[in-house]
Amino acid sequence: MNQSPIQKDYDIVILGAGAAGLMCAIEAGRRGRRVALLEHADRVGKKILISGGGRCNFTNVHCRPEDFLSTNPHFAKSALTRYTPEDFIAMVEKHGIAYHEKTLGQLFCDGPAKQIVAMLLSECADAGVKVVVGTTTREVRRDESSPPGFIIVTDTVTYRARALVVATGGLSIPKMGATGFGYHLARQFGLPINECRPALVPLVLGEPQHASFCDLTGVSAEVFASVGKRRFREKLLITHRGLSGPAVLQISSYWKIPEPLLIDWAPGQAFLAPLRQSNARRDLPAATSALRAILPARLADRLLEVADPRSWTNHGLDDLERQLHAWTFTPIDTEGYDKAEVTAGGVSTDALSAQTMECRTVPGLCFIGEVVDVTGQLGGFNFQWAWASGAAAGRAI
Repeated sequence: MNQSPIQKDYDIVILGAGAAGLMCAIEAGRRGRRVALLEHADRVGKKILISGGGRCNFTNVHCRPEDFLSTNPHFAKSALTRYTPEDFIAMVEKHGIAYHEKTLGQLFCDGPAKQIVAMLLSECADAGVKVVVGTTTREVRRDESSPPGFIIVTDTVTYRARALVVATGGLSIPKMGATGFGYHLARQFGLPINECRPALVPLVLGEPQHASFCDLTGVSAEVFASVGKRRFREKLLITHRGLSGPAVLQISSYWKIPEPLLIDWAPGQAFLAPLRQSNARRDLPAATSALRAILPARLADRLLEVADPRSWTNHGLDDLERQLHAWTFTPIDTEGYDKAEVTAGGVSTDALSAQTMECRTVPGLCFIGEVVDVTGQLGGFNFQWAWASGAAAGRAI
């Protein structure tokens, strides 16, 4: 492939101006490195702008390594320890951005998410970072001249850099510009890729469960959603295709076909306690009233309709109570990358240094953010991984 006519030299070229790439550029620029940050979209931080309903759930104060899914559950510990939620909060406060804690430690901007993007761009400018948007990377190759580095060929410019950082994200939300380019580069340089799949994504129900529940679109309830030993207590939302809401998005990262999904419709509560009282009625109207006291009426009615209790004896009540606390759904699929908030899987952590995010076999080449096989739970954790992995690389290369 012919090189672009214009050639520019930098210490570091970063591919991808999302959360991880921006943070890496800031940290590297602060160290006096000459940094070029290249973004193929027409603006930086597109996923930041749409996150949290446009308010950006930028971190979580309760961030712990166990809040992340990876083939190597210990890999994220180093970066997360060295760049904490408090570190990012300090930057937010320095820029006078008002924020609030919502639930479960989730921090959101009071105003629009564009404040976070403006903050990061301001920090990039202060650090001397060159930000280039709307540029397509055509070719990347190793430069074996002295000193060794990388050649990055775009439509208009050929860059040479001592170090290359890949922060191109995963496959989620392709309409925002997501591609598999980062995985392509990893394979080009011989790095293994752990199987990718949509995560934090709604689940699709097949028949007959779709027919039984999906006409209740918009109905929600606080539940325990469980797969294997994993469970989350948050809201479940019934959709026209299946199940969503925070509880389902959380558990989706751990669910795989054909595993069953168990739902406890009323954690810690006994639905049928009123029917067990002395002289209480034991029939369908009494059960309906008891369930409606805890759940939305339409959902309560539907659960009893589908459960179809056969008797109102103690044994029958026990069976119905157990069923309501371990309701089994058998999803047939997820809604895919179009609706997934993140991508699970990615560049194998076995190929990377946990301290620097640098490839063990290709000096100067780093992978950060969503492209790496580290996936956070819902609630600001994926942004914290982006900030932490970006900072780890930016401080090291």
